[in-house]
Amino acid sequence: IRSPVRARQTVKMASLQVQIEAYAFRQLLQHLQWRSDVQNIELMNLAGFCRNCLWKWLHAGGKVYGLPIEKEEAQLQVYGEPLADWKKKYQAKASEEALAMFNNDTAKHAK
Repeated sequence: IRSPVRARQTVKMASLQVQIEAYAFRQLLQHLQWRSDVQNIELMNLAGFCRNCLWKWLHAGGKVYGLPIEKEEAQLQVYGEPLADWKKKYQAKASEEALAMFNNDTAKHAK
């Protein structure tokens, strides 16, 4: 039999875990916003995910948990500004080598 005290502790620990994970995610977003020199294709080629993956996961998570987040709002949270503005300021043309690597490694890309 689980005691009510133990149950409250478990709920509190789960809540703290979510807060810790949210903090880590916010730090990741902050870092990616600061490192605007790192291109999305570079992230995809090295890690299999990029800023676009993050905003799509935010958008999907909102649907899963019943708090829909508009596509543009999710992009704003990830990029720190409207995506079109970010692209104008920071997105460079991808090299042929980067594009080839991207196209050859799609099995490793985030879903």
